[in-house]
Amino acid sequence: MTTPKLAKIERVPDLRGTWPNEAQHFTPWLADNIAELGAALGMDLELQQIEAPVGGYSLDILATDLSSNRPVIIENQLEATDHSHLGQLLTYAAGFDAEAVVWVTREFRDEHRQALDWLNQRTGEDTQFFGVAVELWRIGDSLPAPHFNVVATPNGWRKGTIAYTTGAASTGSSERGERYRQFFQGLLDVLREVHNFTHARRAPAHSWINFPLGIGGVTYGANFTGQREARVEVYMGHKDEDRNLMFLEGLQVYEEQIQSRLGILDWQPLENRKACRIALSRRGSIEDDDDSLAEIQDWMVDNLLKFQQVFGPLLTELSK
Repeated sequence: MTTPKLAKIERVPDLRGTWPNEAQHFTPWLADNIAELGAALGMDLELQQIEAPVGGYSLDILATDLSSNRPVIIENQLEATDHSHLGQLLTYAAGFDAEAVVWVTREFRDEHRQALDWLNQRTGEDTQFFGVAVELWRIGDSLPAPHFNVVATPNGWRKGTIAYTTGAASTGSSERGERYRQFFQGLLDVLREVHNFTHARRAPAHSWINFPLGIGGVTYGANFTGQREARVEVYMGHKDEDRNLMFLEGLQVYEEQIQSRLGILDWQPLENRKACRIALSRRGSIEDDDDSLAEIQDWMVDNLLKFQQVFGPLLTELSK
């Protein structure tokens, strides 16, 4: 029997051979690869700003967790953790009132990993701390490949027992919020595990959830409205209002073709929010019985996938 020839996988110890300078090379690379960091953390992250000012200091990366629209701050370094960066991390967390705090570094010293664990135990569910060790690996003479090794997470994060408790949308009582969370957790799990539609692992406890489309400021969404309707949508909420209108008007050129595949859609320029929405709706409420909610969940999955197939290529072309 012929013995197969296999290459050896090995870790690249010197990160600065790939990223010589933290600010000039590593931070921009991390910003460009924010989705991969999000995948490791179990979030759909969207970049907001590099070197975001906090008083007289600058946070490396400010991002948004799309599923809950909560701010995520990311501080990175190419050396082992130190007290100085831990202090900076807490300063930036306070400055942005962050609900998710991520420290990316070459190596976590035990005392700093323990500090993040202690913070997670003391701060509750509304503020969560993550520690990520960035590594480079290669096979034989291949180019180095990055790997994010998550070494510190909030209590229960990997087991799926944490529920977001942000108040971004009115959820009524905590019981109603938990009902939303359970519904969207089921939606998330199917979209992630079966369809690779999202990286998110934790559902919010409010009436809506967003997913990345791959274009800044544009997302897919699933939600319940105050008019007892369930809805899936493409939401264009970039801070540049003209850009949102450009997308909407560009898509309206294909309106007949789009609606032949998706059904009658609601095309909405939202003047008060300076945003635009294209939505498909049906009757449904979070107060419906379990069988009805299961049907709504299936309907959302089916139509989010159709939205991805129809709108994804068109918006990608328009964004160019």
